[in-house]
Amino acid sequence: MSATTTYNGNDTFHGWAASAKGAPLVLQEMTLKQWTEDDVEIKISHCGMCGSDDHYLCESWGPSTYPCVVGHEIVGTVTRVGKNVKYVKVGDRAGVGAQSGACQRCENCLTGNPNTCSDLKGFILTYGSRWPCGTPSYGGYADKWRGDQHFVFKVPDNMTNEIAATFFCAGITTYAPLKRTDVKAHSVVGVMGIGGLGHYGVLWAKAMGAKVIGMSHSDKKRDVALELGCDDYIVTSDKEDRKRYFKKMTHILCTGTSPDFQWEPYFDLLKVNGHFINVSLPKWDFPPFHTYDILKNQVFIHGSAIGSPNEIREMLKFAAEKNVRPWIQKYSMKDVNKAMENFRAGKPRFRFVLEN
Repeated sequence: MSATTTYNGNDTFHGWAASAKGAPLVLQEMTLKQWTEDDVEIKISHCGMCGSDDHYLCESWGPSTYPCVVGHEIVGTVTRVGKNVKYVKVGDRAGVGAQSGACQRCENCLTGNPNTCSDLKGFILTYGSRWPCGTPSYGGYADKWRGDQHFVFKVPDNMTNEIAATFFCAGITTYAPLKRTDVKAHSVVGVMGIGGLGHYGVLWAKAMGAKVIGMSHSDKKRDVALELGCDDYIVTSDKEDRKRYFKKMTHILCTGTSPDFQWEPYFDLLKVNGHFINVSLPKWDFPPFHTYDILKNQVFIHGSAIGSPNEIREMLKFAAEKNVRPWIQKYSMKDVNKAMENFRAGKPRFRFVLEN
């Protein structure tokens, strides 16, 4: 179906926008990016709420650009496609994650890693960036999204839109590094932080066949960790409890920790050639580590940035086959300010999803 048969001449959308740091989100009409024949337009049905949204609205990672519409776990129905689009068609259900563009020319892009695009102007975040035409990029707390086909993904037939939404940030952020580091049967995976990202880490590692150990600084999340599927649980502030897994873990997935974090207790949990994978981006820096500790433990320390388009497609297929389903709670899009208030109060179990 061509673009001209589906286009209604409307280059605007309605989004819940913040006008300044700390301001409530207000519904207003805004302008979409300039149309190109590589673009896809989506009528948004659902958008997940991510910690990144709160960081951006609170400027905890630095100054933000206003007005801004956040949200990068977007799902809906494709309503328009450009002539060059080959991944989706009008009528498909599709999703968009934290990245909406890349230069497609740098070495990283050309080797299948556009999620690490090295062109600062070419790398486009779903919100908080600018398109080549100069229009700001806007996210999914809205009724419509328009952007590059290369970062639009068809939702599997056996997955509802509301379930699919959070796969596009939290899902891929945790799936990609576990897959890259070959988590499988006989792996022993510790998941630090049983929250929005951590609960996905548990679900993925179990689906990959691993033994999974929930990890938190207190005992208060033990029951929910076991309910999620963890095989065991460690209170990381308890030295004696940690001893039970001395040199027994093949992987640790760090989805969050506190400012008093130290490396050594976690190195002691990893087997030789084990992997410490960090996917969290706190407001504080990790401390330095002693060179001897990393040598004697012979461990790999990884960072991971969302995931590539190919990894996202692979993740969706894997989730559909293994019936991986996140724990979500829905809010009406019009109740976005209440949802954000509850989000900041730590109430998600484990992802909030906004619904139009």
